[in-house]
Amino acid sequence: MPSLPKTAEEALKFLKDNKIKWVDLQFTDLPGRLHHITVPASEFTEDSFKTGFGKLDGSSIKGFTMIYESDMVLMPIPQTMAVIPWNEGIARVITQVFWGGGKGRFERDPRHIAEEAEKKQSEEGYISYFGPELEFFIFDKVDLDVATPQSGTGYKIHAREAPWARNGGFLIRYKEGYYPAPPVDQLMDIRVEAINILTDYFGFNIEATHHEVATAGQGEIDFRFSTLADTADKVQTLKYVVKNVAAKHGMIATFMPKPMFGDNGTGMHTHFSLWTKDGKNLMYDPNDEYAELSQIGRYIVGGILEHGRALSAIVSPTTNSYRRLIPGYEAPVYLVWSKSNRSAAIRIPSYYRGMEKAKRLEYRPPDPSCNPYLAFAAILMAALDGIKKKIEPGDPVDENVYHMSEERKKQLKIKELPRSLDEALDELESDNEFLKPVFNSSILNTYIDLKRDEAKTMQQYPHPMELYYYLDA
Repeated sequence: MPSLPKTAEEALKFLKDNKIKWVDLQFTDLPGRLHHITVPASEFTEDSFKTGFGKLDGSSIKGFTMIYESDMVLMPIPQTMAVIPWNEGIARVITQVFWGGGKGRFERDPRHIAEEAEKKQSEEGYISYFGPELEFFIFDKVDLDVATPQSGTGYKIHAREAPWARNGGFLIRYKEGYYPAPPVDQLMDIRVEAINILTDYFGFNIEATHHEVATAGQGEIDFRFSTLADTADKVQTLKYVVKNVAAKHGMIATFMPKPMFGDNGTGMHTHFSLWTKDGKNLMYDPNDEYAELSQIGRYIVGGILEHGRALSAIVSPTTNSYRRLIPGYEAPVYLVWSKSNRSAAIRIPSYYRGMEKAKRLEYRPPDPSCNPYLAFAAILMAALDGIKKKIEPGDPVDENVYHMSEERKKQLKIKELPRSLDEALDELESDNEFLKPVFNSSILNTYIDLKRDEAKTMQQYPHPMELYYYLDA
């Protein structure tokens, strides 16, 4: 296993020791997709870590720049340098995006927002930790027909475990995918190959991997929590590795929230805790009988719930996200909190008592189609706003909200998450002051415009099921 570098000097030695010929400069666009430019390793010097690589045409990247201001610089982050094991002689490094011409940091670089959020919390004496649980599907292939949308669109999923596969072997019934042992779980080898690569080459501390609840190859990988920007880097790296390992086997991995009807979608439940710089967990109170949650912890919960509808536009950022956020599929719909209720938007895990280091909240609405740099920064800012304004979350709800009457929900003043991307964007437009200490107006406006356009485009296409229901109208 290559020892990962921490400094520019160590990164240069890393390239030499591992006989690296080419380096992938990786960065993330505004919607959250990973991009890369490959350069010769010989171009890396001590100076290149200070001046960066003037290789990027920002006008070609979604959410970046216009054609008349397109020259941009990629600044490598030494501690993200790692060997790409499926490409001999190639390494990758995550980069920061700068304006060309010495004009400073590019304000719409998503990683810049994550770094600004870390700077903000540091000024207030805090440090936050994030631990996302990434779910995904691994399909054998997907037949996608969108070449001529005027005459119709459609898709077909091929998945060896699925009830419709007819492969003559084992299958996984709908909603019965939790933890079946091989050979019923037919994708364990791919998941294990991915976590071995993440551990051996990218420095991950993997906590678990398993088959998820849905049929058709749904899996999950959990890694140990870390600081905000580092965790976002790890999310992008995990998606990159899982997709490439699946592709090596002739399969396709997708982090799309809801690729199929009738079974659970794909979430990214995100664990969050806030600490002092000297190592005190601000969310822990051993004298709290309900969940050992401190008063500051309650304010944090209150802030995230208060801004939960606006957060949806960032943590559940696609039109497809709202096909996941429906009752009956273990996805949250209601802005309530609880100790163990998985129908709640926020859960306070309570596996153990008396463990300060374990006290945290689990925010369940996010899905892995989000931009993790923006999502984690937004969650942090909602939490800090809750502390600043002392926002109470109300009483916990330990009932199954899905089974509540409308009268009972009104009695408890339970708010719902938005039901569409457009509705979420409306909320973000009206509730974004809590983000402004970190999210500049340029990135907020550009993000909303991009997502409005995405939603508008999707609304123009007839859905295949509309023909089923309305062809005889």
